[in-house]
Amino acid sequence: MTGELVLYTHPWSRGRIARWMLEETGQPYRTEIMEYGTTMKAPAYRAINPMGKVPAITHGGVVVTENAAICLYLADAFPKAALAPKLSDPARGPYLRWMLFGAGPFDAASTNKGMGFVTPPDKGANVGYGSLEDVLNVLDAHLGQNDYFAGGTFSAVDVFVGSQIAWTSQFKLIDLRPSFEHYLARILARPAKLRADAIDEALAAKMKEQG
Repeated sequence: MTGELVLYTHPWSRGRIARWMLEETGQPYRTEIMEYGTTMKAPAYRAINPMGKVPAITHGGVVVTENAAICLYLADAFPKAALAPKLSDPARGPYLRWMLFGAGPFDAASTNKGMGFVTPPDKGANVGYGSLEDVLNVLDAHLGQNDYFAGGTFSAVDVFVGSQIAWTSQFKLIDLRPSFEHYLARILARPAKLRADAIDEALAAKMKEQG
């Protein structure tokens, strides 16, 4: 697949995950900053993402929305970056498992916590994640025994789920357990992550100056 890569984002959004992933690929890309409530909801952008939210990417004629999908797509589109196990690699299964665990149980449980929604103890079987404690215990058990989520090496799933762990702990939605802290120390110091953060911080500062 060839064509220009474009990231549609806002510096204070989950678009930071997509930018980190783009920086990990090492590919050139262009950034389009979308404003909350205006350009993000305008017809031109809704033609790209009907949800009117960021991030989204375009790659030639391909449109991809949702961070998990963006990470999966970019890892497969640029295999030289070695951000995804090959189909023949036994680590491919865990790679997909943890990516969807992040997009499903972890995202739902942490979002509900942030909104103040509490699942009644007798209704845990009715939700896909059981409880936030269940989700965190599963993550804790895995990261207590593994440096990364899949195959023993850094991959796209670490960009996505690692960002979720960092984000939710920053906003006090989850406790920063020792396994999480050690894991974040490994992944947040990556050069691509530092570059991505510097880009978004500079954009945020510029937008603040412009009012």
